[in-house]
Amino acid sequence: MTELGGFQDCVGRVDLSSGEVAYESIDEEDATKYIGARGLGVKYVFEQGPDVDPLGPENLLAFMNGPLTGTQVTMSGRLAVCTKSPLTGTVTDSHQGGWSGARLKWAGFDGLLFEGKADEPVYAYVEDGEVELRDASHLWGTGFHETRETIEEEVDGSYGRNLSIMGIGPGGENEVRYASIINEDDRAAGRGGTGGVMGSKNLKAVVVKSNTRMPKPADPETFKEGHQEAMKAIQESDVTAPNEGGLSVYGTNVLMNITEEMDGLPTGNGYYTSTKSASEDRGLDFDAERVSGENVRENILVDEPTCHSCPVACKKEVEVTYRHKGEEMNVHMESFEYEPAFSLGPNSMNDDRDSIAVMIDLCNDLSIDAIETGNMLAMAMEMSEDGRLDEGIDWGDTEAMIETIKRIGHREGVGDLLAEGADRVAEELDAHENSLAVKGQTIPAYDPRCMKGMGIGYATSNRGACHLRGYTPAAEILGIPEKVDPYEWEGKGELTAAFQDLHAISDSFDICKFNAFAEGIEEYVLQYNGMTGLEVSEEELLEAGERIYNLERYYNNLAGFDGSDDSLPARFLDGEGGVPGQGASEGEFCELEEMKAEYYEHRGWVDGVVPDEKLEELGIDIGPGTGVSGEGGAAPADD
Repeated sequence: MTELGGFQDCVGRVDLSSGEVAYESIDEEDATKYIGARGLGVKYVFEQGPDVDPLGPENLLAFMNGPLTGTQVTMSGRLAVCTKSPLTGTVTDSHQGGWSGARLKWAGFDGLLFEGKADEPVYAYVEDGEVELRDASHLWGTGFHETRETIEEEVDGSYGRNLSIMGIGPGGENEVRYASIINEDDRAAGRGGTGGVMGSKNLKAVVVKSNTRMPKPADPETFKEGHQEAMKAIQESDVTAPNEGGLSVYGTNVLMNITEEMDGLPTGNGYYTSTKSASEDRGLDFDAERVSGENVRENILVDEPTCHSCPVACKKEVEVTYRHKGEEMNVHMESFEYEPAFSLGPNSMNDDRDSIAVMIDLCNDLSIDAIETGNMLAMAMEMSEDGRLDEGIDWGDTEAMIETIKRIGHREGVGDLLAEGADRVAEELDAHENSLAVKGQTIPAYDPRCMKGMGIGYATSNRGACHLRGYTPAAEILGIPEKVDPYEWEGKGELTAAFQDLHAISDSFDICKFNAFAEGIEEYVLQYNGMTGLEVSEEELLEAGERIYNLERYYNNLAGFDGSDDSLPARFLDGEGGVPGQGASEGEFCELEEMKAEYYEHRGWVDGVVPDEKLEELGIDIGPGTGVSGEGGAAPADD
């Protein structure tokens, strides 16, 4: 058990096959080594074994919060969902904001672990330290938004006051490989297919009822000092300052015009580096500004809600009226984010702002990842243009896009194929040159021909292409902690590893990554020590982040991944199939191999594999080891 502050010392382990629920304490050594949320969740997933079928009953689905979740710490409303991904085959963790993570903590839990498969659809009802499985047969087949409203009527509670829900729509039920888990605020645990794992278990939703019961810090004076310093940093940041910073005023979509200007916005399935370059080449009237944060704020913004304990309020709630197939659609949705706006917008050659709002809302209702969905549409458009897809779709055809999204969620027609994800589509149609996937997951909205840190970041991410594993654009675009040249590859391996370790810490606390635009390791240590009562140093906390990242890589190594999987789509590289950047990124390619060598040397890995000496150095004492030595060969056998 653990007596550390910030923990409830309770994890609910739910066997869906038998319907039994067990309540477990948290091992204090694990709590100190892996912090919580992402780190502790990945360890639970690891213990289940890396060889499990992601969509089989033996796969573990962990809903986890961390020691800072649901506390006074700013931006501490996060929740991590950890599992083996049906999209990538790697370990994955996907996070959502809002209030669900805080409410789970306030209901008496550090986490919920689901294993097995229910005979019939169920949902888990959580209140006052207990978990109850309830019949969900009447909810199966309904969209998430209808499910959300039906459950609120069934239980004695209300969203926004004392009730949260995390659930799936048809996309999760139909095991779309990139299905997501949505909460009552339309915040998504979006990437990696966590919703598909939930559907494979016949688990429709997790419903949490609790009043506000914020944990008290174990060391109030240290916590107060850290909290005050963190608040000061947030208020003084050009990015996060409430009602002044770019993130607060325009939301994440403040980046649309910035990356467009840099020629760092993947466009037309990543062929082009900006809408301007695409327009010039194709003779189009096509402009990213029409879907930018500035445009959204001026024209369709209706509210700016926030998450637990967050003064930044980056969410931008919008309302649009849109005609589709002759019918008028009124959509009120949260939130118009940069990443899905990129994939459903410029990457699909679409600059119809209101259609993007409709499509994001539809993805949420179906519970499918809006980033992956947009990129699958872009891939389908390019395959259609190349003659590889019989049931084709034209660039920017919003009517066809909306219909195809529905077909993906319900696995109908071409949607059944696209629901399998980019790698499987590429294999089926011999369309590898059309895929923007790394380890099965497609890239987000930063072109690696422009931002070289994102190139090595995508390649070495433990959950497939991802900007959130190590957010180097903080330095390459925003100058945080200091400005670096986005086009320079040297030093990016070490920079990326530093961001990856830092984000492993914040994901395990679990607090929003956006705090890193203002806070640093100094504020992290003070708040963590103040809440838990520990006395860790900056170096020890950074080592915990490194330990978590290496644990994930170790899991993936045992699942069959190595350095050959740390790759990028060919169009970003100087070689066969390569497409040089345009405009401000004229002639640029991503120098991946050079950065990989630098990165592996810094990590102490051997061709993408964690050697046994590194595992021992970091105190990772689970599993059989990789059998690889830091000298570059097999580890010596035990006597």
